[in-house]
Amino acid sequence: MVEEGRYELLPERLLDWFAANARDLPWRRDREPYHVWLSEIMLQQTRVEAVKGYYERFLQALPTIADLADAPYEQVQKLWEGLGYYSRARNLQRAAIRIQQEFGGVFPTDYAAIRSLPGVGDYTAGAIASICFDAPTPAVDGNVLRVLSRIDCLEKNLDEPKVRQELRSALSLVYPKGRCGAFTQSLMELGATVCVPNGAPDCGRCPIQDLCRAYREDRIGEFPIRQQKKARREEELTVLLLRSEQGLAIRKRSGTGLLAGLWELPHMPGFLDEQGALEAARELGCEPTELLRMVHRQHIFTHITWKMRCYELRVRPGGSLTWANEEDLESVYALPTAFRQFFDRREEKK
Repeated sequence: MVEEGRYELLPERLLDWFAANARDLPWRRDREPYHVWLSEIMLQQTRVEAVKGYYERFLQALPTIADLADAPYEQVQKLWEGLGYYSRARNLQRAAIRIQQEFGGVFPTDYAAIRSLPGVGDYTAGAIASICFDAPTPAVDGNVLRVLSRIDCLEKNLDEPKVRQELRSALSLVYPKGRCGAFTQSLMELGATVCVPNGAPDCGRCPIQDLCRAYREDRIGEFPIRQQKKARREEELTVLLLRSEQGLAIRKRSGTGLLAGLWELPHMPGFLDEQGALEAARELGCEPTELLRMVHRQHIFTHITWKMRCYELRVRPGGSLTWANEEDLESVYALPTAFRQFFDRREEKK
């Protein structure tokens, strides 16, 4: 699968290139395990530029693992608001609590112990162990898989666990002692900025161009080979944006499933007409006094797309809903972007 001698050349080629070309990212300024761990969790499924502000705000509010473990979960949710994939925040705090209880508040240094933490998979454990503790533990994510698949013209499905394990094993043999963290990051950087995920790679700038079979054979577009994704299913929802003198009506989602434990705008399945929306508001204990507007929006999750029709109504409050003023919506209640887009003018402009 891997041509002999090919991976052995990667460290000497990539380390100098990385030293000269690495982006200045806030989580690269030290090797504090909490910082690296937090950044890797935030970067899952999320663009670097989107993460920067969240990362800095999170550490300003919760500067240590102990602070994260002791924080009210509502605060953690609020700090994560808008970043998506909220189970990451849940697992982050669960892992912090476990570090406090089982590791005496000290982040574990062993790969297996790191891997055992909630929300930490092979990639994240490999990244932390190599970057923070100089262990020869590859962090093989989509960026690295793309680079390796092109180096080797790898005619295998990269989504198969055994293929990923073969690549991790081959890489681990060439990790340079004392520079494991830099080597891990150099591979990540190459895949993120040169051998890019969307669009044509910048082969003219690649420090390992001569090692790349796909480049030599003019087959770059054939790799990587991935499993075809299933089409997202669609759901239609009617959302009620209920306004009263007490604020905006919200309610808490259940503790399981999509967006578990977050706050939401009242909604129901299917598209209701205007009369149906007014009746739905009454069923929630509110008396509508004015229809302000009706808009359509959608929100895309990994496996599902919500197509939403929203009625904004002026109402007389009632029922068991929570009424939140503008200040509380900014500082207390964590609402996902799927709902916040209907009343947050900053979201509407995106």
